[in-house]
Amino acid sequence: MVVAAAAQGVAQSLLRPMQLSPLHIPSPCPSSRSWNLPSVSSTLLKKSNNYLHSSSNGSSSLRYLISNICSSSPSSFHLHHRFKPVNALDSDVPQSSQLREEKDALNKNDEAFKQWDWWTAKFAAAANIPFLLLQLPQILLNARNLMAGNKTALLAVSWLGILTGLLGNLSLLSYFAKKKETEAMIVQCLGVITTYVVITQLAMAEAMPFPYFVLTSAVVGVGVISNFLNYFGMLPPAIWRFWEDFITVGGLSVLPQVMWSTFVPYIPNSVLPGSIAFVAAIAAVVMARTGKLSETGVRFVGALSGWTATLLFMWMPVAQMWTNFLNPNNIKGLSAISMLLAMIGNGLMIPRALFIRDFMWFTGSTWASFLYGWGNLICLYLFNSISREFFVASTAGLFIWIGLAFWKDSQAYGYSSPLRSLKELVFGP
Repeated sequence: MVVAAAAQGVAQSLLRPMQLSPLHIPSPCPSSRSWNLPSVSSTLLKKSNNYLHSSSNGSSSLRYLISNICSSSPSSFHLHHRFKPVNALDSDVPQSSQLREEKDALNKNDEAFKQWDWWTAKFAAAANIPFLLLQLPQILLNARNLMAGNKTALLAVSWLGILTGLLGNLSLLSYFAKKKETEAMIVQCLGVITTYVVITQLAMAEAMPFPYFVLTSAVVGVGVISNFLNYFGMLPPAIWRFWEDFITVGGLSVLPQVMWSTFVPYIPNSVLPGSIAFVAAIAAVVMARTGKLSETGVRFVGALSGWTATLLFMWMPVAQMWTNFLNPNNIKGLSAISMLLAMIGNGLMIPRALFIRDFMWFTGSTWASFLYGWGNLICLYLFNSISREFFVASTAGLFIWIGLAFWKDSQAYGYSSPLRSLKELVFGP
């Protein structure tokens, strides 16, 4: 019943949701050529085995080897990908350690690739700062009201809406833990912790029923511990599958209910969408675990938890825009700094999502950055709630950042156009 009714609170309380220079090898070739070191190394080894051992004259064999390398087609020397683009249904499939090692070995001498890999990971980790700044004001305000004995003030915060956001954070935490994306995992873990602090404050103010708080605490504890144990390879697969099934059912039940409740009272207030989705989710999980679905169907069910959490957070700016449309006067109640922090936090994760070709992550981060952050800044600007300079600076910063992400990504992969990075992200290699 908590899952089915969660969206009624959401309708009232929205959450914040140097490229490496090619190795130049002096040679007696007619024209100078350059190659990537891994390809050259393998070519040298292969041709040396073929020719040096088959000739009695070492010097002539060496000259023959060099001439063969010089005559090789430049197209045979190419940049290898460390990351394979992730299809939509495979977004939650982790790369095997062997595959990672092989791809790392292919690119161990590509400094541009390694540097951008490092930078994108740090950008994703830096997203913790704006997201933490988004939650701190609410936490501090709740703490002041609790210490002053003003419990009534906390009744304005919808615990159902907060609980829905917590479920989204837990789902994405599991998604990134499975993919071994440490920085993104920390971002979601911080979201779980800060959201749970708010829920604890609401329970202390008796704004949230105590039995629901106990149940929520148990789910959060099990979820965080399970994710970290799975991250370090210490959790039995059967327990992890059960946890994945749990968040799949929960996420799929909440999403349609949230979408439905956004438009109440223009449509009847009902828990029917969530109830139908709950039954469908249970049936899908049971069929997937009992072998009743095809391989594609099993992959689809496996990807549901991550996608439903992403779509849940993507729906929040839509609900905010709908609220702005119905009540334009309420726009002045939006905090421009909060919208800017939301835009920055999600924007910092875009380069990493693009770099590892994670379409789901890229879609969610880009959507939130543009529609939730920048979109609400547009509303604030149109209603003269922020200055032109503030809006222009924010807009320019966002578009320059996105352009830089695509440009550096194409450089890291050795592409001549950033459009190829976008093509790989959406359609695969």
